[in-house]
Amino acid sequence: MSGFKRVVVTGMAGVTSLGSDWPTIKANFAAGKSGIRYMHEWERYSELNTRLGGPVDDFEAPKHWTRKQLRSMGRVSKLAVFAAERALEHANLLGNPIIADGRMGVACGSSTGSTEEVKAFGNMLLNSVADGLNANSYIRMMPHTTAANISIFFGLKGRLIPTSSACTSGSQGIGYAYEAIKFGRLKMMLAGGAEELCPTEAMVFDALYATSLKNETPHLSPRPYDKDRDGLVIGEGAGMLVLEELDHALARGATIYAEIVGFGCNSDGQHATKPEKTTMRGAMELALQDAGLEPSVIGYVNGHGTATDQGDVAESQATQELFGPHMPISSQKSYFGHTLGACGALESWFSIEMLNSNQYVPTLNLDNVDPACAELDYLRGEFREMNNQYVMNNNFAFGGVNTSLIFKRWA
Repeated sequence: MSGFKRVVVTGMAGVTSLGSDWPTIKANFAAGKSGIRYMHEWERYSELNTRLGGPVDDFEAPKHWTRKQLRSMGRVSKLAVFAAERALEHANLLGNPIIADGRMGVACGSSTGSTEEVKAFGNMLLNSVADGLNANSYIRMMPHTTAANISIFFGLKGRLIPTSSACTSGSQGIGYAYEAIKFGRLKMMLAGGAEELCPTEAMVFDALYATSLKNETPHLSPRPYDKDRDGLVIGEGAGMLVLEELDHALARGATIYAEIVGFGCNSDGQHATKPEKTTMRGAMELALQDAGLEPSVIGYVNGHGTATDQGDVAESQATQELFGPHMPISSQKSYFGHTLGACGALESWFSIEMLNSNQYVPTLNLDNVDPACAELDYLRGEFREMNNQYVMNNNFAFGGVNTSLIFKRWA
């Protein structure tokens, strides 16, 4: 580890279906409130079986954003830039010229660009008309639209690392940003992910028979690790962290919220949609090796917990094999649904907040643990009081992408 730079988190923010600041989100966690609702907007899609989603219904672009700034942003980029602006403000860096002199970059992704533009281009291919297309349509649709728009909006001239890898977009964004600073390439990075809710994403999982059909009881789904779960629910949102080289953060008097000490990333190399417990465990082991830590020091695992049969079982088995049956674990997707490109960033934010408050969020709707899931200390019911030095956040994506991040309490 000699010569490597230490990487700390100096700002955190996000937007979810249950709020856009930690006190509000935490209060909704404590109240057992769900961000899932029946999607009347999807009734037009007769072959889509699920009608459940986790939309951010009250989101509006800030009034100080200009028309020029907005024209290259679809909804997913608006969510990402909103979270980035809040994170920079939290880090006391918003408007500071040091972020635009080349020392700050951005690593961010989403499953896809904005789907309104995908629809417009599809209309061109299907009907030979270019209705709704303009010079910015591709910018709003392109896979790296979130990272590019953040860079342009704030004038960031450092590395731009797009991480469009479905459910690991946010966690890869944080991991690759961490490595860019660790290896001395940059002093600061904005890192995270975002997703806008779209029926096409629900259809992807519907076609795999992996969506929840509890359409009449939205608040009772999803149910990660529960024997009565019937699939996942798609959500939307964005999460961003400000990462900074430790010496740089200390020199400017920044508040430090946590240190990132480990990142592991690998791929299954076998199947595009079937999770593999061996490589899931391998990603966690890589993160531990990167941090120079033994499994016994990790006090809590923030699970991916999508509420799919194969995913929950494989993840729980991988976690139990590495950490044993007494490892505390929970999934915040039970509140928001699966926010895809945003989840790795949002769950990293929540992991740091839980680490610092000693209060750990239980899994909502986890009434009866599935016997097929491995034995672990599944957090249920009330917040759990724990005093930990290290926590781990895991995410796993289509294409067999696995990520694991380790956060250390600061002071």
